[in-house]
Amino acid sequence: MTRRAALLLGLGAATLPAWPAPFLGVALMTGVVLLLVALDWALAAPLHALTATRDGDRVVRLGGTATVTLRLANGSDRTLYAQVRDAWVPSAGAGPDVPPERVLTVEPGGVATLPVRLTPTRRGDRPAAALTVRSLGPLRLAFRQRAGRPGTPPWTLRALPRFDSRRHLPEKLSKLRIIDGVQVTRGRGQGTEFDTLREYVIGDDVRSIDWRASARRADVLVRTWRPERDRRLVCVLDTGRTAAVRVGDEPRLDTAIDAALLLTALAARAGDRVDLLAADATVRATVTGSGRPALLARLVDAVAPLQPALVETDFELIAGEVLRRERQRSLVVLFTALEAGALGEGLLPVLPRLAARHRVVLAATHDPVLTGLTVGPPATPDDAYAAAAAWRALAERERVRAALSRHGVTVVDAPADRLAPAVADTYLRLKSLGQL
Repeated sequence: MTRRAALLLGLGAATLPAWPAPFLGVALMTGVVLLLVALDWALAAPLHALTATRDGDRVVRLGGTATVTLRLANGSDRTLYAQVRDAWVPSAGAGPDVPPERVLTVEPGGVATLPVRLTPTRRGDRPAAALTVRSLGPLRLAFRQRAGRPGTPPWTLRALPRFDSRRHLPEKLSKLRIIDGVQVTRGRGQGTEFDTLREYVIGDDVRSIDWRASARRADVLVRTWRPERDRRLVCVLDTGRTAAVRVGDEPRLDTAIDAALLLTALAARAGDRVDLLAADATVRATVTGSGRPALLARLVDAVAPLQPALVETDFELIAGEVLRRERQRSLVVLFTALEAGALGEGLLPVLPRLAARHRVVLAATHDPVLTGLTVGPPATPDDAYAAAAAWRALAERERVRAALSRHGVTVVDAPADRLAPAVADTYLRLKSLGQL
């Protein structure tokens, strides 16, 4: 029974004092209203003849807006007067539903089109939750209703990472061209693969002079080198409990993903092979570097649904997977937290086996809150305790950094907004030195 039917009953009750026989009036009035309600319910379009489908966008970059269209086809021989509520999970950022007071009219055999604008607020898969359709009678006194998941056409919108660090890509590619020797600069080509001979110019390293070739040409010639191509790079994402810590406005895992995407785009342009491994207590995602033209798109799609798991990371598992998958010497970039508890008990025991075969870089996000607590004199006892805890945490980070350095690990510790370019610069430096 709708509000209109309840209003009719209320108006009838208000006129009871004017009836000569109130009890008879109540019975008669109630019977008339119930009869109208039953008739209206019988005339409402049946919902079993209603077909709901969707089409539209399947993926959207975080911060963008996608449109998914809901189509309701009326397969009955009656006109459908419908109120619709299309619910999505809150993080899908769905626009407002069709207002409850708005009634859609769909003729027999007709189709109603309801576009839904979605602006996801979180990375990952965002499914449609439930579709509720209320079929009203012509008098709007009664309705049939179908609600819940059984009648909901399935649809999932995948929100891809923002990849904000791509703004740094032109600068890093420019440095890569300098390293490769494409641009004629004084920083040309110090790698391990011989490239070409050219005439000596002021500023060139005299150690690069090829004396035999110079004698044959009666001119001073220098050798140019280029960094090796087809090197191997492995990006390892730690998705354990430390990845759930928020640094700034987003979890640590999102910062690591952004840095890994920039590194992948740069390495792919450099002609290197990039693999990805995401793991905590189990392997969450893997991407191999075959098919370089579509590598970045495949990697973005693989990391989009990753979420931190509130478990301790099994670095024994990660080291075993890397050693099993990568037989050749590779650059392993491990995105994790520089925390004494997690690394001291988990990573350091297995690090010698990993560092003996591969070049290891550990990339960690530096929390500026810790540094801020150590600046300035404390104003209250609570501030003093917080400052002491911050100093202790920073000292533990330095001890972990020293322990990693003793194993030949390069540590990149930077704020969240600088982690991606810092990791890219470390890759370029190692590539220019021929240490990949």
